[in-house]
Amino acid sequence: MKTLVIVTHPNMDLSRVNKAWVDELQKQGDITVHELFKAYPDENIDVSREQQLVEAHDRIIFQFPLFWYSTPALLKRWFDSVLQYGWAFGPEGTKTAGKEIGVAVSTYGSEASYQPSGSNRFTLQEILRPIEATAHFISASYLPHFSLSDVSNLTDERLVQSRKDYIRYIKNEKQIVNA
Repeated sequence: MKTLVIVTHPNMDLSRVNKAWVDELQKQGDITVHELFKAYPDENIDVSREQQLVEAHDRIIFQFPLFWYSTPALLKRWFDSVLQYGWAFGPEGTKTAGKEIGVAVSTYGSEASYQPSGSNRFTLQEILRPIEATAHFISASYLPHFSLSDVSNLTDERLVQSRKDYIRYIKNEKQIVNA
């Protein structure tokens, strides 16, 4: 199965987690890593190029830090621009049908804060529901998400383990939901 990981982090050099995950992904020979901010520093997305990338892969993982209970703005723009009527949905929009879509997200808040009784009031699954709905709408399968929470208190050992767990998640060796 060919996997594309679309990474969206506006300050990758400052991200301990997302940078570590990308470094680990790049060691794998069978995973395509596509960093949106590197590809589009001006944020002008080449829709044709992005659609070709999606068409060439069976599984697409969106990797990003959670920003205000959502994706970074460039990833939202990607969804709006790339997933077009007649290509991803609509009577002739079948290019994403049957693909697998997943999310790998890092959060500043703790795992406990993403519970109905926590400070954020919602679970990550609930917060990520728009991406799940998008996957359904474009006839793709939605995978359980992968997450790493409380990144401000992350130990080196936990980061090393999350790198290993993330690769297993990407390769679907074991459905790991939270690292």
